[in-house]
Amino acid sequence: MNYSTLKKTVALSFASLMVVTMVNAQTDSTATTTTATTTSSEATTPKVFGGLGQYKKFSIGVNVGATSPSVATGGSNDFTHNKIQLGYGISFREQLAHSFGLQLDLHGGKVAGDNSKEPGNGSGYLASEFETKFWSGTLSGVVNVATIDFLRRKNSVNFFVTAGAGLALYTPKVTYKNGTVVDFDGIAGGTPGNPGTSKFVKELIIPIGAGVKFRLSDVVALNLGYTETFVDGDNFDGLNRAYPTKDKYSYGYAGLEFTLGSKSKPSLEWVNPVALMYDELYDAALRQEVEALKGRVTNVENAVNDLKKDSDGDGVADQFDKCPGTAAGSVVDGSGCVIVFPKDTVATPTATAYSNIQFEFDSSVLRTSSYPVLDATSADLRSAGKSVEVDGYASSEGTAAHNMSLSKDRANSVKTYLVNSGVDAKKVKVKGFGETNPIADNSTEDGRVLNRRVQFKQK
Repeated sequence: MNYSTLKKTVALSFASLMVVTMVNAQTDSTATTTTATTTSSEATTPKVFGGLGQYKKFSIGVNVGATSPSVATGGSNDFTHNKIQLGYGISFREQLAHSFGLQLDLHGGKVAGDNSKEPGNGSGYLASEFETKFWSGTLSGVVNVATIDFLRRKNSVNFFVTAGAGLALYTPKVTYKNGTVVDFDGIAGGTPGNPGTSKFVKELIIPIGAGVKFRLSDVVALNLGYTETFVDGDNFDGLNRAYPTKDKYSYGYAGLEFTLGSKSKPSLEWVNPVALMYDELYDAALRQEVEALKGRVTNVENAVNDLKKDSDGDGVADQFDKCPGTAAGSVVDGSGCVIVFPKDTVATPTATAYSNIQFEFDSSVLRTSSYPVLDATSADLRSAGKSVEVDGYASSEGTAAHNMSLSKDRANSVKTYLVNSGVDAKKVKVKGFGETNPIADNSTEDGRVLNRRVQFKQK
């Protein structure tokens, strides 16, 4: 099959594919209209913050178009007249966000130019024409820079730009005006005067492009694009005429892109995030849930206000106040009833130093009735420079471990008082004995009261 036949075959196949796709898109649209209930039951509605897993992200595309050795942005060329040739390609893309994706492109075709009408003598146009066969692979970022949507439901037209890098394999064939033909097939990869042995020249390429994409259906899109490819070399056309300039070529194309994935998921590229957010915020079910939540919050606030209501001002809410109407200023317990405190033992004016210090049940807080004894003990220790051992004890209620800790806390309370009154801390040693060494019967309350104590040992 010659090249002309190949071009006709590819073009005819592409046209046929586009026609079939358009017919399928029409059929799909009609089917969607007539079976809306079935479709809606299968499709899922994505959420704004639902993650990428709720979308189709992968697609494959085919394209065909025309190549040229010049680019729309200008620049010098070794050949002044373009000969339009056939180019074709296939692409694989992963959409990473609504407006950005990564795309792998594989391209092939020919690029050709002509200088046959340029004078050869003294002008440098010694070559008559060139034709380069090429294959390339590139990885590019694709950015959707603008969109047009109809009825606000889905994007229908996307405008995009691309940029990337890759590798090109190409074989130039140059025909000179004197009839000499230089074909790089088999001699590529060498240096001037020293031909290589490779079939292809290998060079880095930088493709930059732009285009527009039309959504034909939930699966198929039509792409129209233009790419300028800059070659990191000056031998793409087989000449080094304008050294140190580098060669370039362009590719204008049309193609079809097919989204892959479950039919129940929308394509990430075509979803309108603004419309999606609008729908989610104004979804009837969501609004009902919000209203119901507001009602629950109001009920909780009312319940909290009821819990906080304290008619007699004693600090206990009415719902828990078992003694309503308590007189202002009364000290109450957790049920709102007045607490009757037992009277402390009245200390005699001649308090005896080193007497036992008594404590309330499960408490290490010093009673005010203990202050005279402690003051007398402090005065004696300071005046005589004595040392003292402070031994803490507890009654037998509770666990032994708890009582041991409680006895140490009681002894430390006494030491703290003595040190704060001027006694040298080094003169006071603290020990805890828990519920051991009782001085009274722990089976009676009177005995247990006596056992809740701190004793002094003078040294």
